[in-house]
Amino acid sequence: MTTFNPVLSALRRGAAEATKGATPRRWFSGSAKRWAQEAPKVPPTGTTQGGIRPDLRSRYKEKNKDLLYYTLSLGIFTLTASYASVPLYRAICQRTGYGGIPITDSTRFTPDKLIPQTQAKRIRVTFASSVSDVLDWKFVPQQREVRVLPGETALAFYTATNKSDHDIIGVATYSVTPGGVAPYFSKIQCFCFEEQKLSKGETVDMPVFFFIDPEFLKDPQMKGVDTVTLSYTFFKAKYDDNGVTKPLPQPLRESMPATSPAPITPTATA
Repeated sequence: MTTFNPVLSALRRGAAEATKGATPRRWFSGSAKRWAQEAPKVPPTGTTQGGIRPDLRSRYKEKNKDLLYYTLSLGIFTLTASYASVPLYRAICQRTGYGGIPITDSTRFTPDKLIPQTQAKRIRVTFASSVSDVLDWKFVPQQREVRVLPGETALAFYTATNKSDHDIIGVATYSVTPGGVAPYFSKIQCFCFEEQKLSKGETVDMPVFFFIDPEFLKDPQMKGVDTVTLSYTFFKAKYDDNGVTKPLPQPLRESMPATSPAPITPTATA
């Protein structure tokens, strides 16, 4: 005889009501390929052509723009630096004496630098010269050497002769050896880095006015230095096929000032 249990009966009624209308559970026992075929296809939302969401596409586009701007900026900077490197390097060398280039910065020619140090030994300064293969000039120093005290000014001359049958413009570069002397080798006047025009067959004298900074004596690395060599090399400057200066375009010529600083006039020799 079965005994009626009201609690058990209530639990059964609740379970029946809870499962009423629910989808029967389906157990898959096939292969993965079959599951992929029978799985419900959920359409993608928020996609565009290519399956990329609009927000991601916009983000990638902005990143590509930034990369393009950075690349262009780097290219412009590199191009500008390549054009400015030569004059910038030259200016730094002339101011600091780096690379064996004597100092030509006039702000460093203070009166206390121009006092001969009579207690020091004289320094032997020799002169050297060379000419580019494409420049038909003869270029030599007038003196082989001079001996100066630190702080004492000295004047030397080079002679240049145009051996060609047409006018030529040349420009000179210079250096000092040993290179460590360059910060102390100061030139008050010289013809370096300035265009020098010589007519056919013309000969000119080019002055070099210089001194050795007394600070030279305080540098322990200069204690064994008693000989300094000043070297000049002449190259061919701006010219056309005939070795004549190219004329300026008319608009540029009209925009230039009527007067310009007069260059140092070299002394002609017979």
